[in-house]
Amino acid sequence: MKGISDREIEVVSFLELNDRFFFTRKDIKHFFKNSNELNVYIHRLKRKGRIVRLNKTKYYLIPIRAFKGHWSEHPFIVVDEIFNGKDYYIGGMAAAHYWGLIEQIPTQVGAYSTKKQGRKKIFNFTIVFKRVRPASMKDFVRRKIKEHSFFIASKKKAEEWLKSR
Repeated sequence: MKGISDREIEVVSFLELNDRFFFTRKDIKHFFKNSNELNVYIHRLKRKGRIVRLNKTKYYLIPIRAFKGHWSEHPFIVVDEIFNGKDYYIGGMAAAHYWGLIEQIPTQVGAYSTKKQGRKKIFNFTIVFKRVRPASMKDFVRRKIKEHSFFIASKKKAEEWLKSR
């Protein structure tokens, strides 16, 4: 692979062979002498487009088999990994499309949480983080995509959201 050092190939190969596309620094720290060296390699891999930072501790590995470095993961899985599988749910147009209430494919995913707000563009979609009160964090269900679970607004809540528009 052009432009990637032997150590970087070793780390990327380890993650791919173990199907660890979502990983933390702890998962790869045994390849490096100290945390400074780890930080340098993480920075280089981000600059080369081999990894994407999802949150403070979690990264996504772009597989070697990606065509010209272009790769995408299902948006619901990415949102679940950003929130570490808790304290969120997917709502809005993405939930309405998931339940078959609308046919239009959404270009952005609404992630409702008590902690985050703002926007983040990852791969080819935008995640819109909306902060809600803890009392609003109800009426969602756990579903699975590609053997990965995520939280999404219930069909009833998605219908209510659609009527309010």
